[in-house]
Amino acid sequence: MYKEIILDLNREPLNKKALADFDVSYREHNPLCGDDITVQIKFGIDGKVADIGHQGQGCAISQAAVSLVTDEVKGKTRDEIQKLGKQDVFDLLGTDIISTRVQCALLGLKAVQNAIKE
Repeated sequence: MYKEIILDLNREPLNKKALADFDVSYREHNPLCGDDITVQIKFGIDGKVADIGHQGQGCAISQAAVSLVTDEVKGKTRDEIQKLGKQDVFDLLGTDIISTRVQCALLGLKAVQNAIKE
């Protein structure tokens, strides 16, 4: 049903950690399925993401997607991150997501984008 990358990242997610020092944090929750993700971001002096971590729980799709999104945004500016969209997440996952799981796949991106708005 899921591509192997989704299953692998669900078992061993990237960047799943709490940062001791961060500039922004944001929690995003999907009450329909229970996915719950908090991201913490540390910016470098150049304004780019120097480090990022995520915590929480959710389905395989949400955990794989937040892993890939957090890896993708490292070294990017706020403007570059705000330009990321649904298709970028699907491309990172290597597959289209059925309509009932799109919110799961986009939860991590929403958390990151909302974190950097503050």
